[in-house]
Amino acid sequence: MTQGERRTPARRTVLGAAGATVLGASTALAAGAGTARAAGPDRTPGRGLGFRSLPVPTVIGHRGASGYRPEHTLGSYRHALDLGAHVVEQDLVPTRDGHLVCRHENDITGTTDVADHPEFASRKTTKTVDGTALTGWFTEDFTLAELKTLRAKERIPGTRQENTLYDGRWTVPTFEEVLRWAEEEGRRRGREIWLHVETKHPSYFRSLGLGLEEPLAKLLRRYGRHRANSPVFLQSFEPSSIQRLAKLVDAPGVVLLSGAGSRPWDFVEAGDPRTVADLVTPEGLAWIASYARGIGPTLDLVIPKDASGRLGTPTTLVRDAHAEGLILHPYTHRNENAFLPADFRRGTDPTAYGDAFGALKRYLETGIDGIFSDNPDTALLAAADLTGRD
Repeated sequence: MTQGERRTPARRTVLGAAGATVLGASTALAAGAGTARAAGPDRTPGRGLGFRSLPVPTVIGHRGASGYRPEHTLGSYRHALDLGAHVVEQDLVPTRDGHLVCRHENDITGTTDVADHPEFASRKTTKTVDGTALTGWFTEDFTLAELKTLRAKERIPGTRQENTLYDGRWTVPTFEEVLRWAEEEGRRRGREIWLHVETKHPSYFRSLGLGLEEPLAKLLRRYGRHRANSPVFLQSFEPSSIQRLAKLVDAPGVVLLSGAGSRPWDFVEAGDPRTVADLVTPEGLAWIASYARGIGPTLDLVIPKDASGRLGTPTTLVRDAHAEGLILHPYTHRNENAFLPADFRRGTDPTAYGDAFGALKRYLETGIDGIFSDNPDTALLAAADLTGRD
């Protein structure tokens, strides 16, 4: 049985419609305590009410609506808004001529049709990025004009076979194109379009003379998204990237945090012995709060899993981060069994949907301020369950 036979379009349509209805595509939850929007605020980018006005829990479309469309395409971003996501995420990497484009990684082997272009066969190479050897094609070896000859495709077709329907439909967007798109969507929808923008491998790219922060700040200023109340978050797994951005613009920064035993790559390069476990202590969180407004921890830092992969007891991270005035936007919720904690999987097919609502309930009950989701409609319904609003 194929994935398409198992999960019918009707079910997806119902879920999507429900997600778009819940919270009125971003406003109903805002009636919650401390999150209400004033009537008719100025929606001009950079002149809104700031991130504290967002609904809580905030639902962030992870790479758009990547559970339903190939990630980091305008189609994926637009679908996330259609489903009701409050914020849409972009990951940024550079081209050889310094343009910022939206890809989860600079290795575009799995997310574009580059392998089908014989004119680029000689570009295939092996590189070491943040200590990991990778073989493929990389954005920094292409000009923007060359990159625009490629088409985006689904990254995990074995899991999301339905998404392959959209292979080849969209190009790789530049971040400037996304900023223009967000302006147009804001006018069309009558509200600010919030973006959550990540600098990918910033130390690696700086070593190549392709620093990310300066061109990003330039674009944010050009489009009026550089202020403290602008509808944008700036995020990175490298704290120094957020520190650098904090000197260039006033938009709120978010430090991303992976596994407890890992070290940010800029720490590795600088010889800083601290691990993520050190950064989630009260002392580490106070240090982050000195230059950032939030953290984006992996969900395992909020609720660890036991040896069997089942959810255990929540940590004190939410309480400790809030004590420092930091918001928490953990990552990543996905509906498929393969990505859910063991106690919320249903059946034996890893590509089938499990009890996503049950898992989301556990995570949202911890008091996190938002969550990244590949399936924003599902996360919106779970948020409505939590707040009692429909």
